[in-house]
Amino acid sequence: MTRAGGVSPPNPTPPMPPAQHMTRTFFIKTYGCQMNVHDSERMASAMAAKGYAEVDRPDRADVVVLNTCHIREKAAEKVYSELGRLKPLKTANPKLKIAVAGCVAQAEGAEIARRAPAVDIVVGPQACHRLPDMADADGAEGPLIDTEFPKEDKFDHFPPRARRAPSAFLTVQEGCDKFCAFCVVPYTRGAEVSRPAARLLAEAADLARNGAVEITLLGQNVNAWRGAGPDGGVWSLARLIREMAAIDGLQRLRYTTSHPNDMTDDLAAAHAEVPELMPFLHLPVQSGSDGVLKAMNRRHTAEDYIRSIERVRAARPDMAISGDFITGFPGETEADFQETLALAREVGYAQAFSFKYSPRPGTPAADADADAAGVPEEEKADRLARLQALLAEQRMAFQRSTVGRALPVLIEKPGRTAGQMTGRSPWLQSVHFDCDPSRIGRIVDVAITGAGPNSLAGAVCG
Repeated sequence: MTRAGGVSPPNPTPPMPPAQHMTRTFFIKTYGCQMNVHDSERMASAMAAKGYAEVDRPDRADVVVLNTCHIREKAAEKVYSELGRLKPLKTANPKLKIAVAGCVAQAEGAEIARRAPAVDIVVGPQACHRLPDMADADGAEGPLIDTEFPKEDKFDHFPPRARRAPSAFLTVQEGCDKFCAFCVVPYTRGAEVSRPAARLLAEAADLARNGAVEITLLGQNVNAWRGAGPDGGVWSLARLIREMAAIDGLQRLRYTTSHPNDMTDDLAAAHAEVPELMPFLHLPVQSGSDGVLKAMNRRHTAEDYIRSIERVRAARPDMAISGDFITGFPGETEADFQETLALAREVGYAQAFSFKYSPRPGTPAADADADAAGVPEEEKADRLARLQALLAEQRMAFQRSTVGRALPVLIEKPGRTAGQMTGRSPWLQSVHFDCDPSRIGRIVDVAITGAGPNSLAGAVCG
């Protein structure tokens, strides 16, 4: 950990709590993926263990944390816009500490302090367990910056979780070794690291004892997980899923995000043989053109991707597929884009995420040679609109296919209207229905009566 100037600070004397609060407070705003959501939950637990209370507004906080995403250009710029909006709070309360965590912090480091002098703390995703100590440190000598990749497992340093819910995240793997040409993850999250199976099973059992009915296993490349097993061997993700499914109280398991090259036969078989494993797979493809996939360094073809989908659907015929797409990658032609549309039609997505290509500094695709073959912005936007129209049509068709059926729904929380509850179907659809809140955490059959693009409506059966 260093100051902005690169000099390590002296060991600070533990500060007294701010005079204006009986209890110190913090606020966290999260951007990006489920990994960031999980990191925010763990940072919240760590802050609570140090005596901080979480608040729901930044103007009520002693420490404001922005947990950031660097995948898209606009996501990073949103952070700087948010820092601009926070500046008046710092002017009104000079004792307020502003922290930038996550992948923007990792990628830009001291540049954040230069562009946003109101920032006091910059901490990368692999060092986020150190946030409470950084928040307690004397900030008089300039912002603290910690973007190291420490050898220790950050999860060993987090306290027990402060939040309990019917559905929980569990990080099993971090980092990525795939080095897709457009992606910053290998640089911001580091090399692939798989956490040991015994620790994961223990944490999953603890989550179940405290009310988790469903666990989603997280990783930047989760199906590449190869963890040390308690038997001395190396386990696959499929083996971990089978062992985790036996934990008392756990009724549902999911995993995300996967890479097509790691969709193994044993993982496909787990979908057929483990009823707790939900029939929903998020498997990014990015493009349907082999030429573009090669330029992206994806190391698979469109046919390889289709065969992976066929294997999991053969194992679980009701499998719903989610995906990721990029339009306008450097060198993409209209013919390449038509191949992407053809692949989407062949797969039939229940949901998908799609974006225009944006160059990320430090990635191969952002090099000058790649930019020379860039697709005009208006063409990127046109292709994205056409792709999203197809994907929206597919999503709506999948949503409507559930109307008239009774689905098992995990009740997670109250809805937006009085008496309404919100839950998730096996296919990760949000379902709204009237129900007694005492049933939160239970799986109930819900008759689906209506479908919209983002949620289903229903009534509890019986």
